[in-house]
Amino acid sequence: MIAPQHRIYASFFFFALTTGALMARLPDLQTQFGLSEGQLGLTMIGMAIGSLLSLTFGAPIIEKMGFRTTAFITVLGPSLLFATIPWLPSAPFMFAVLFLAGICSGALEINLNVEIDRLETQTGGRFMNRAHGFWSVGFFVTALFGAMIRQSGLTTNWHLLAIAIIVVAIAGWLIYGATNAPKPVRATDGDTHKFAFPTLGLLPLCLIGFAAFLVEGAGIDWSAIYMRDVFAVEPFVGGMSLTIFAFFMALVRLTADPVVARYGPRNVAMVMLAVASLGATLVWLAPNSELALLGFALMGAGCSSVYPLAVSAAAQRTDRPAAVNVAALGQVSFVVFFLAPPLLGFVAEFFGIRASYMVCLPLLMAGLWASSFALGGKHSSAKAAG
Repeated sequence: MIAPQHRIYASFFFFALTTGALMARLPDLQTQFGLSEGQLGLTMIGMAIGSLLSLTFGAPIIEKMGFRTTAFITVLGPSLLFATIPWLPSAPFMFAVLFLAGICSGALEINLNVEIDRLETQTGGRFMNRAHGFWSVGFFVTALFGAMIRQSGLTTNWHLLAIAIIVVAIAGWLIYGATNAPKPVRATDGDTHKFAFPTLGLLPLCLIGFAAFLVEGAGIDWSAIYMRDVFAVEPFVGGMSLTIFAFFMALVRLTADPVVARYGPRNVAMVMLAVASLGATLVWLAPNSELALLGFALMGAGCSSVYPLAVSAAAQRTDRPAAVNVAALGQVSFVVFFLAPPLLGFVAEFFGIRASYMVCLPLLMAGLWASSFALGGKHSSAKAAG
């Protein structure tokens, strides 16, 4: 008997496996379509636009379809869509495919997090942080094998097709046996928010989320291209930048809860953002590939649990229902994950790819400032929320 939360863990894992495989092959797709960094960034904005649309308008549709049906579409769909990209004739077609994948990814974010919340309410357990840890593990696994596969010479076409077959076979079987957790009855059930705008009080938490997702997106999207362009390393070494980034992000995310309980969200977030700042600085200025890889490790560890802490703080606010504040933070921050890295591509094209990591620093400093007063101290009772 497979526990319901394990099916959700698997959904996060396989979606990250799919997305990470695409990110690992971005250097090859850039070459295949003959794109500059700016053109590649513009192409990838398709995923950000799709995510924004589904995060804004998708909740009523997802509620109607239910967890199981939505999971089938949003976990299996992107793997099949990404598998078509290497066979496409030009970048505009890739933009269209990424737009559709973005719709799936935004819907997946809503669907899985709502289902986790319902399971936690039903069982009294806590699964959110661990579920998002499996997202990070998925990126680590696909980055590790992606580096090996690129070094082996296997084409992007067959790499992404193999990932799609694995995801459809295994994730499809796991999701097939899923059931929908009962919807909890809450005092705020009468609220009908179609779009949860951030309030003034929520803006500092949005700033913290911005900083974390900017670093995460820059590390996942551009690390392999950075290593290729700056140091002209072998594909395996270049892929190790993404692997190391994802490994330390997963490691810290899966082990952070006791540290947060001991030292408090504010202190942990400030240390993590400082570590991420040091990592971005190393990548910006690294004279050799070894120091650059160390920088990516620090970036992965530093951005790992900052967003979960911001989500916990948003849920604890009393100005609006917790679900509304969490949705508002998620809508804004999740789009940054997809939108900021493409915009960094324009920075890379005009100022060099090193500069795209330098521009992360001001927002990291702003996140540090916001963490100093927007997050709880040592004795706050934050609920971990991946």
